[in-house]
Amino acid sequence: MTTRFEDEVTHYRTLPSAQRMQMAGLADVELRKVLFWAEKQMALERSPGSMASVLTGGREWQARHLDLIDKAFIRIANGERMRVLLNMPPRHGKSARAARWAPLWYLARHPDHRVMIASYAAKLAEGHGRWIRDGIKEHGPQIGIELRYGSMAANRFDLAGTPGGLVTAGVGGSLTGMGANVAIVDDPLKDAKEADSPVKLANLWDWWQQVINTRMEPNGSIVVIQTRWSENDLAGRILQQGAEGWTVLDLPALALSDDDPLGRKVGDPLWPERFRRKHLNRFKKDVGERGWWALYQQQPRPLEGGVWKWPWITENRISPQALRGIDLTRTIVSIDTAGGREDSDEVGIIGAGRDAAGEMYLLADRSAKMGAAEWGRAACLLAIDLEADAFVVESNFGGDMAAQIIRQAWAELEREGLTKGLLMSRIIEVTAKVGKRLRAEPIAQLYENGHVHHVGEFPGLEVQYISWLPGMDSPDRLDAAVHGLTELANLATAGTGSAPYADQRLAGRR
Repeated sequence: MTTRFEDEVTHYRTLPSAQRMQMAGLADVELRKVLFWAEKQMALERSPGSMASVLTGGREWQARHLDLIDKAFIRIANGERMRVLLNMPPRHGKSARAARWAPLWYLARHPDHRVMIASYAAKLAEGHGRWIRDGIKEHGPQIGIELRYGSMAANRFDLAGTPGGLVTAGVGGSLTGMGANVAIVDDPLKDAKEADSPVKLANLWDWWQQVINTRMEPNGSIVVIQTRWSENDLAGRILQQGAEGWTVLDLPALALSDDDPLGRKVGDPLWPERFRRKHLNRFKKDVGERGWWALYQQQPRPLEGGVWKWPWITENRISPQALRGIDLTRTIVSIDTAGGREDSDEVGIIGAGRDAAGEMYLLADRSAKMGAAEWGRAACLLAIDLEADAFVVESNFGGDMAAQIIRQAWAELEREGLTKGLLMSRIIEVTAKVGKRLRAEPIAQLYENGHVHHVGEFPGLEVQYISWLPGMDSPDRLDAAVHGLTELANLATAGTGSAPYADQRLAGRR
């Protein structure tokens, strides 16, 4: 770029996109070439993904979940000290973006800084280092950095004219005397065998505490990106410690909740442009339930020792189409309001039904983080959809208040003309006089004997079933489901409050 155009370029770089386009459109041919060069430089500087797009001619994958990695590194490059934990399924581009393009981009922004990359094997981490080193060799003039002569090893290299550079290591390897402004830990465990090894897990945690954390500069940042393997993998241990100061991003292959980091609806794929639902269903079949929930859904859970087992759910599941041929004699909406537990943040709202033969059906899960007015309306709308004959709500914690919330919500929907002329479902207040395990075990027995059928998939609820162990606080969806199925099965005596209906609302149902 000639001195003649320096002022124009400086001004151009401060403008928003629309004004830059306008300025380029009014420029003469020579200035337009210079502005095109400036636009390319801005793209190289903008983010790791933007740099990747420029240097590959648009061939590098771009996706919303990869943008989250970009945003984290942008914040780090802007001087923010961060601890980032990003859990993501296999083959979704996390290593290419976080352990290759992002370090290359960061070093171009901060050539005087040092980056450290670690993975389960030294050779894998060294492969990332080799890729970054070769990228500097090929694109150095464009991105403004070059390798120092004589310091070009794949596992450790320095940049010319600065103290900056990169070092790689395998988990468990020594990093004595080496410091880092940014440390990237990419897939610290190799496979399920390592994840199930107490020795491997203990060594990983010791290395994490005594090596990585002691090598950081005062304002250094750490990014851990992995596929989950077990409850006690590195991400699991960090979460068990409370994850204070961490930015935690869980990205399941299929969205599990309404507060998904990408704003997806429940069941939406993470990368639909590459892995559609049919592809993910095939992966689920191939890797089995344990692999699916750990590797793809980032929800590793014990499959043995709990009250529920996966086959009890999966082998008795039916489709919504199959339900059309079944006459339900009762349908209910059960609610757990999360009362009495300070750490609860969901209201459990479950729809269930029973047929004349006593088979039971899990029909809907509308559980979510909601205030009183929201959950009251959601429960009533579900009752209208299912033509439910009863609400079941635990009275131990604010039962009277819960009943009043339901009545107010129903009255409001009635005024809005949304109740379809239905009578308000009866409110059955459940008094739980026995422990959670004693309440849950009869329902688990019904599941084991094949008498409970999930109509479709309910990921949030099903994970809670499988992950719940005796002695743990039972979560809200599970509690709501147990209360509802107990009412339908007539298993409890003093706890259910079951009684005949005086208004004959069940007349006509078999």
